[in-house]
Amino acid sequence: MPDFIPVHQTPAWQALQGLAQAGLPSLRELLSDPDRNASLHAQACGIRMDFSHQRVNAKVMQALQALATATHVDAQLKAMVQGECINTTEQRSVLHMALRGSHRPDPPWGAAISAQVATQLNKVCAFAQQMRSGACVGFSGQAITDVVNIGIGGSDLGPRMASMALQTPANTAVRVHFVSNVDAWSLQHTLQTLQPATTAFVVQSKTFTTQETMTIAASARRWLSDGGCSTPLMSRHLMAVTARPDLALAQGFDAAHIFELWDWVGGRYSIWSAIGLPVAIAVGDTAFRDLLQGAFDMDAHVQSSTPDSNLPLLMALLGIWNRNFLRAESLHIAPYASCLGLLVPYLQQMDMESNGKSTHIDGSAVQVGTSPLLWGGLGIDGQHAYFQMIHQGTHLVPTDFIGVTTEHSGLPLAAEHHRVVLLNMQAQAQALAMGRTVQETQTLLQDSGMSESEAAELAPHRSYAGNRPCTTLWLEAITPRSLGSLMAMYEHKVFYQAAIWGIHAYDQWGVELGKTLAKHMESRA
Repeated sequence: MPDFIPVHQTPAWQALQGLAQAGLPSLRELLSDPDRNASLHAQACGIRMDFSHQRVNAKVMQALQALATATHVDAQLKAMVQGECINTTEQRSVLHMALRGSHRPDPPWGAAISAQVATQLNKVCAFAQQMRSGACVGFSGQAITDVVNIGIGGSDLGPRMASMALQTPANTAVRVHFVSNVDAWSLQHTLQTLQPATTAFVVQSKTFTTQETMTIAASARRWLSDGGCSTPLMSRHLMAVTARPDLALAQGFDAAHIFELWDWVGGRYSIWSAIGLPVAIAVGDTAFRDLLQGAFDMDAHVQSSTPDSNLPLLMALLGIWNRNFLRAESLHIAPYASCLGLLVPYLQQMDMESNGKSTHIDGSAVQVGTSPLLWGGLGIDGQHAYFQMIHQGTHLVPTDFIGVTTEHSGLPLAAEHHRVVLLNMQAQAQALAMGRTVQETQTLLQDSGMSESEAAELAPHRSYAGNRPCTTLWLEAITPRSLGSLMAMYEHKVFYQAAIWGIHAYDQWGVELGKTLAKHMESRA
C-alpha cells in the first residue's frame, strides 16, 4: 500500500469539509424529492438498508466514496483476509473471517488455519449436541440441565446476546446462564435456583489468567464441592475455552472439555469460535452453523459488491459524515425487536473498544473524531426515556433503527402487537427527520380548541427541530442466519471506519491498562 497519509490531509477529506461548510437543505426539503427514496436504499444478505433519512445528497455520497478510495479500504480489507499482520502493535493477524469460512475452498488465510478452525468447530458442535441430548451427566449421574457461562467482555457479550436473540422454548434443551461480573451477588443470584448435580460451567478466558473470570470460576468450583461433587468428578461439570489448553489441563479440566482459541481471535470478534459454545448449547449445532453462515454471507458481500451497494461500507461512510462533518458525537442504536435487547452492549464493545483510539497507525496523533459514543436499547422502551433528548435536546444524535418485518411469537394477538411496534418505529424515524415547526404546532393546538394566545405560548415547547439523521435496517425475521449477517455487517462497518481514520481497530491497550494496574496494586497489597 502507499505511504500513510493522515486522513484529514487528503483532498477527499477537504472536499467533504467544503460540502459540510456549504450546508445542505434540511431533511424536510431533501425528502420532498420523489426520486430520493429509490436512490438511497441498498440490500444484501437478507438486510434492507434505508438511508433516505440521512443528511446526504448525491454530491456527498460521491465525495464519501472518493474518501474510501483515497484511503485504500479495499487493499486494507484484502490484507486482513489474507492473514497479514495488520494488528501491528501486538504482531497478530486478524482472522475472525476465517472462523466462519473454514469451508471456503482455497482459503486466502491458508488451508492449515481452516483445518484448525474446522476441527474446533466440529468439536464444539458435537459436544453441544451431546449436552442437549442428555448424554452429559454430573457427579450424581443425572443429566446436565443448566450451563453457566463464565467470561467477561467478548467472552460474554456476544454469546449472551445471541443466545437471548435465538433461544426459544422450542429449542431450549439445556438452559444457559451467563455470569460476567466478579461481584459475588451476580454469581449468587444465578446459582440460587440451580442444583450442583445438574449444573455445568463454561470457563472462557483466552489466557486462562483473566482475574475476574478465574475468581468467579474458583467460586463455582467451591459451590460444586459444597454441593457434594468430589474432586475426581469435578471435571464432568467444567468446560474451558482458551488459547492456553495447557493451563486448563493443569487445573484439572478434561482434555475432551477443552476447546481451543488462537491469538488471532480478538475477544470482541470471537463468538464465531469456540467462544460460541454456549450459543451452540442453547440453540443447537445446526443453528450455530447457520449463525456462522450468515456472517460468511456478509463476508462474501463485502468482498464482491460494488462500493455503492456495500452495506457495511455505506454505513461506515454515513457514520463518518455524521461524526466528522456534522459533528455528531454519538450514535444511537434502537432495535424494535425484544429478542435484540442485548444487541447494543455487544455493539458498544465492538465499536468503542475497536475505534476508541487517538493514535494513527504510524504513531502520530489523530486530528479528527474517531469512535462515536454508542448507546441505546430497545426502541419502544427508549421512546419513554431518552428519545425526549434526541427530539428536543441540544445534541445531534443519529440513529440506527432495526426493524423486523415478521413476527412468530405465537401469541393470539401477536399481529396487532407487531403492527404497533413497527408503526412506532416508522413514526420515530419520520419525526426525527421532519420535526414540526412552531407555526405548525400553533395551528394544531388552535385546531384542537386552544385559544390563539395559549397556543402561541405553548407552541415553542411542543415544537421539534427535526433534521435528525437516521438509517433504518429491515430484517425479514430474526433467524440464526440473519442475525449472523447483522453482526458481521457491524463488524465490517467498524473495520471500514478504522481503515479510513487510519487507526488500529484490533488492539485494546486502554483495556489492558486497567488490568495491569489492578495486578500491580494486588502485588503491593
